[in-house]
Amino acid sequence: MAESVCRALRDGSMEGEHAAALTVKDSMKCPYGHNVFNHVLTQLSSNILSSKSQSKGLVLVALSQSPSFYYDLLRSRGIVDFVTNKWIHILDGYNDPLGWKKWLSEHDKIGSISSEIFASTTIFRNIKDLDQLLSLIIEVGKGLVGQGKGRFSVAIDSVSEMLRHVSLSSLAGLLSKLRGHDQISSTFWLLHSDLHDIKATAVLEYMSTMVITLEQTSESFDQQQTILENLSLHEQNSCKGKIQVRMKRRNGRVRVTCEEFDIDQSGMKFSSASPESATINQSLLPKVQFNLQLTEKERMDKENVVLPFEHQGNGKTIQIYDGRRALTEGKKGTEPTPTQQLPAVEDSGKGDIIYFRDSDDEMPDSDEDPDDDLDI
Repeated sequence: MAESVCRALRDGSMEGEHAAALTVKDSMKCPYGHNVFNHVLTQLSSNILSSKSQSKGLVLVALSQSPSFYYDLLRSRGIVDFVTNKWIHILDGYNDPLGWKKWLSEHDKIGSISSEIFASTTIFRNIKDLDQLLSLIIEVGKGLVGQGKGRFSVAIDSVSEMLRHVSLSSLAGLLSKLRGHDQISSTFWLLHSDLHDIKATAVLEYMSTMVITLEQTSESFDQQQTILENLSLHEQNSCKGKIQVRMKRRNGRVRVTCEEFDIDQSGMKFSSASPESATINQSLLPKVQFNLQLTEKERMDKENVVLPFEHQGNGKTIQIYDGRRALTEGKKGTEPTPTQQLPAVEDSGKGDIIYFRDSDDEMPDSDEDPDDDLDI
């Protein structure tokens, strides 16, 4: 199911829709969110470079890792075309996010700053100014794909770093504007959920069309120690866990699946979860006090109910109720009007309309159109 998330980011959004959004959520119990984020990043980069993606460029906001880390990561995955095909640009908010180094250098408080600058990197020194960050993302993205209808993707390697300096409402406004921009195809970000309260996590999940939640395996600590003792050194270096993927479909339905992952030196590998922990093709229903589905007996009883005006079609004489029977039965000395008997006729393919008055006291002119005398 993790690969379906990568395909959804690759395919982007339809005309008139908000951009597809993914939240990668981890915690101290399973702190491998960066590995999942890097996996999604490399998959999308490969699709962009091979022209399989709706987006033609990628803007990466680097806050928790340096730009050189991501360039080395892409090179290690065989993605090395950075110069001849300028499809990626990194906004460096890692080396000097608040502008302190620049200020100290200008006032001779420290020596000159030597930082590794790449051709496709821009240093961003004020993470508190989200309006400037939004303008810079749009400007850089348009520089990658042009001013036409070309689209690009946006990745933020840690919104938790941003929430250290800005409010939740400001961050939500930034992400909403990114999703609503007509040239942004998809966006995704990493969230360390246990650093924030439930409200912040709920807001970011609500804004996402997809959420990946990392969870630890169900083995206890003693069981994990026993397993590690029986593994080789190479196998001990690998990290395992499970992810829960929640995807919102265009028709409003939500699908939740579960997979297991294994991290080693070659990258991440995904496999189907064990039957005990898997939730396959689950449709989320609201928790209510009554049953939303019928049992087999209730369904059979419902099908056997004969509706008042339903033709039985069993070959007998068709009986039509004219609506006056209840009136005459309530009057003393009046014989109830029998249900009119109409001979059964073969279906000729034509329909007939038979009208009976609601009561015998009805005036004849009541059948006429009351607006017949108007000049309409």
